[in-house]
Amino acid sequence: MTTLQSKWEELADIKDELAARDWFMGTSGNLAIKVSNEPLQFLVTASGKDKKKRTPEDFLLVNASGDLVEESNLKPSAETLLHCAIYEKTSSGCSLHVHTVANNVISELYGDKGKIDFQGQELIKAFGLWEEDDILSIPIIPNYAHIPHLAEAFKSHILADKGAVLIRNHGITVWGKDGFEAKKLLEACEFLFQYQLALHQIK
Repeated sequence: MTTLQSKWEELADIKDELAARDWFMGTSGNLAIKVSNEPLQFLVTASGKDKKKRTPEDFLLVNASGDLVEESNLKPSAETLLHCAIYEKTSSGCSLHVHTVANNVISELYGDKGKIDFQGQELIKAFGLWEEDDILSIPIIPNYAHIPHLAEAFKSHILADKGAVLIRNHGITVWGKDGFEAKKLLEACEFLFQYQLALHQIK
């Protein structure tokens, strides 16, 4: 199996798992996985596809600028530039973007603060935070309709090879060294968001 084929299968498996959780409502969300460094090329979800179905046209190969490597009638996800920014600034190998009710509500509740912090929660260990006083801080940026503007705002928060950024009333983007780590970070974030919302309900 070639590198392209293996990465395709890896990303398709992640897509299937996240789809089973209803994290791609209304064809929302997008996924990407790096195929090569020199030249930089990565697979990204095609725009407008039903992510609950697995087809040969689910992903498109793009370059460092987000342009198609080969001609296609399909278009890369509108937010491909976010993935470009991640691979430009880090050595990460996979990035995932999903819209859920939990991450949207959290982004609105804490949007004016520009971030949400978690401390003393077991799942922040997914980000390598093991000390009792460690704080996981997830930035929240405005949901700029102009994607290049959004990508610039997003880029300023890409500070390490793994991380997460919320876009207000839009969704979360996480990235990690490979598909396993990126999915782990996404799962941890969604747990933390649901936990925080549950706390709000009992106060």
